Amino acid sequence: MSDRPSPLADPHITFDVSEGRRDIVVLGSTGSIGTQAIDLVLRNPDRFRVTALAASGGRIGLLAEQAHRLKVAAVAVAREEALPELREALKALYGSEPLPELLAGPDAATQLAASPCHTVLNGITGSIGLAPTLAALEAGRTLALANKESLIVGGPLVKGLAKPGQIIPVDSEHAALFQALAAGTRADVRKLVVTASGGPFRGRTREQLADVTREDALAHPTWAMGPVITVNSATLVNKGLEVIEAHLLYDIPFDRIEVVVHPQSYVHSMVEFTDGSTLAQATPPDMGGPIAIGIGWPERVPDAAPAFDWSTASTWEFFPLDTEAFPSVGLARHVGELGGTAPAVFNAANEECVEAFLAGRLPFNGIMDTVTAVVTEHGKPGGGTSLTVSDVLEAETWARARARELAAKATAEARA
Repeated sequence: MSDRPSPLADPHITFDVSEGRRDIVVLGSTGSIGTQAIDLVLRNPDRFRVTALAASGGRIGLLAEQAHRLKVAAVAVAREEALPELREALKALYGSEPLPELLAGPDAATQLAASPCHTVLNGITGSIGLAPTLAALEAGRTLALANKESLIVGGPLVKGLAKPGQIIPVDSEHAALFQALAAGTRADVRKLVVTASGGPFRGRTREQLADVTREDALAHPTWAMGPVITVNSATLVNKGLEVIEAHLLYDIPFDRIEVVVHPQSYVHSMVEFTDGSTLAQATPPDMGGPIAIGIGWPERVPDAAPAFDWSTASTWEFFPLDTEAFPSVGLARHVGELGGTAPAVFNAANEECVEAFLAGRLPFNGIMDTVTAVVTEHGKPGGGTSLTVSDVLEAETWARARARELAAKATAEARA
C-alpha cells in the first residue's frame, strides 16, 4: 500500500462539498437502496433535494409517485416500452401541472448521471451501472456508490476518472471501512476485515447445499434485499465482490483483506491497525446509515438509522469462513489479482447463473461450479490501465453466453 492519497474513497478527503441543501440524482430509485434513500431525503428536506430519478421501468406506479412527491425535474426509464405507461401515470398524478422531462432507453440513466447536481446515488443493480458511474465521475459529481459491480468490472476505468474523495461507498461493509479508516493514516493500516452474515446457509456443507431451493436462498436471516443480491449473499459471491471492491477503493493488497462470518450483522466491517488495535463500525442491520454517509459526508444525518439498546443483553459471534462450502471468495480474490477483464467475466457469469437458478434451470451449487468453469476457460490476466469499455463489454458478452451454454448443458445432463 503506497502513502499517496487513494484516487477513490478516502475519509480524510472531502470532495466538492458545498454549503446548503444538496441536490441528489437517484439511479435505481424503485429498488431497495433507492426507496430507502428517498425516505431519508423526505425526512431531511433541509439537507437534501432529489432533482432526478432513474429506474428500470418495472415499477412504474412507484416511480411516478416518487417523481410527483419529490417534484423532480427529470425521470428516466431503461425500458423504452415503459415510457407510455410512465407518461400516463404521471399525468394522472400531475393533472394540469407540467410533467418532468422524460428519458427512456439504455442510456437514459447515464444521461441523468451527468446532469447538474451535487451527488449521484448509483443504486442500480448489476454491471449496467458502469456507464452511469463513469458519467457521474466525468461530470465532476460526488458519487455515492451502491452499485459495486461498476467498480468490479471497470476498476481501472473508474480509478482513472475518480478524483481524491469523489467516491463515497454505500455498501454497509465499505461504509464501515470508510468510517473506521478515519481513525488513522493509511500507513497505520495492517488489515481490513470484511464481515459476512453467512447468509441463510451458514454452517451447511457443500453436500447439504445440493438441494436447496429458490425460496431457501431468498430467506435471508438479517437483511431485506432484492433477489439477485440475496442469492449473492447465499453463495457469498457478494462477499467476494466486496473483497475486490475494498482492494480497489482503499489500495489494500488482497492478502491483507480478510472475511469473517458474523451472523448478527451488527458489526459491518473492521480495520486492524499496526499497533494491534481494531476499530469496528456497528449498527443494527439497516441501510439508512450507509446511505446517509454516502449522500451526506462529511456531515452525519441525525437518526438516519436505529441505534443499539445497550440496556438489552445481546451476543455477537464471529466465525471463520468455510471456503469449501463457499468457494466464491477465493475465486473472487483470484480474478481480482488477475485484473483486466477477469472480474467482469466473473461478475457477468454469476449474474447469468443466478438468473438461471432463480428460474429453476440450475441447482444452487451449479452457480459457483459454472462461474468457476467460465473464469477458468477465460483465464486472461492483465489489462491494467489499457482496459477499455469495449473490452469490458466484449468480455461480459462472452461470459454471459458461455455461462448460459454451460448451465444448459449441466441441466440437460442432470435430467438425462
